[in-house]
Amino acid sequence: MSHPSLPEEAQVDATIKHIIDHAPRTFVNDYERARTELVTLYNKGVRSQWDSVNDLDWSTDVDPEKLVQTTSQPHPTLELVRAAAEVKGSPFAKWTEKEFTKLGIEIYMAQLSQFMHGEQGAMMAAAKIVEVVPWIDAKYYAATQTMDEARHTEVFSRYLFEKLGDAYSINPYLETQITTLMEDGRWDITYLGMQVIIESLALAAFGSLLDTVEEPLLQKLLRYVLADEARHVAFGVLSLREYYQELTDAELKDRQEYLAENTLNSRNRVVDPQLWERAGVDIVAALPSLREAASKQGRGRNVYAAFNRGFLSKLVPNARKIGLIDANDGYLRRLWGEAGLLKFEFADDTASDYETYDFVAQDRAAAAAGDLGGQQTGGR
Repeated sequence: MSHPSLPEEAQVDATIKHIIDHAPRTFVNDYERARTELVTLYNKGVRSQWDSVNDLDWSTDVDPEKLVQTTSQPHPTLELVRAAAEVKGSPFAKWTEKEFTKLGIEIYMAQLSQFMHGEQGAMMAAAKIVEVVPWIDAKYYAATQTMDEARHTEVFSRYLFEKLGDAYSINPYLETQITTLMEDGRWDITYLGMQVIIESLALAAFGSLLDTVEEPLLQKLLRYVLADEARHVAFGVLSLREYYQELTDAELKDRQEYLAENTLNSRNRVVDPQLWERAGVDIVAALPSLREAASKQGRGRNVYAAFNRGFLSKLVPNARKIGLIDANDGYLRRLWGEAGLLKFEFADDTASDYETYDFVAQDRAAAAAGDLGGQQTGGR
């Protein structure tokens, strides 16, 4: 995104951030395909590649206002603002439907923008995994994931700029998450941070949006991205489950603390401040009415409770599968138990159910069946 107040050279520099990591690159001379589950996942990844240009209908006309108005369930932030408008003295009290719709459009742009930035981070992480992981089967799969993430970055960017007209810059919280895991010299931290934590966040976010959106292009885009992401989480779990059997208690404790930091200390995520600026809202003046509305509706402090449940229902069972919940005499089990997170321990996890997310294969099978039916009945 350009900055009109900066000279042209500075504008170019403002779009670039250098991240220096300290991980040694690993060239593997052992080409034996020894990890059967990773071989299966790689083969699945190759078969499930989709075409961002031809598999999505970019001629679809997208009306941003209609995108907001036809959603089956309002975004929690928009719903909260509507409730805050009923509070005496609220700056939202004089808003018309036009202002609420404008905020809804901004919410979509903000959310999809962070998806776009997160997918670029995932592309970088997958490329790093290709370079650093010491197993050929993992290198092969990470190479397919790098292509997946490039395609995801491309389609979110295209949707934002072609259909909604603009994008937000990266959220500082997300930027810090990506930078921290990319800078770490331990190759498994890239796996743990991106494949298990951030990809679980992505699954929850994409899934919750897919459940409500009615716009057909965005629907299909989300379905196909979701299919890829489920495999990516499975890749992280399969790799880390093996590697963590080799680590010492002290090394595992570091990983447990990393998980705790990203689930306990960061569970309440704030709305991107850029949203309020673009919507012309003085957030300081609006906060009292927002808090009162949240309290009256029983929302508590976190309007994203449903999203957090979706995230944790993916993360916690996968943490159990890689052996981090019960390591060090159940260190993480105690922490998560006290926080009430263990109720998610045996939720369905994407390490084993990624096939159920394969919308690409489902659509291809349906198209093939339709072609066959057309040929049998003289169609096409």
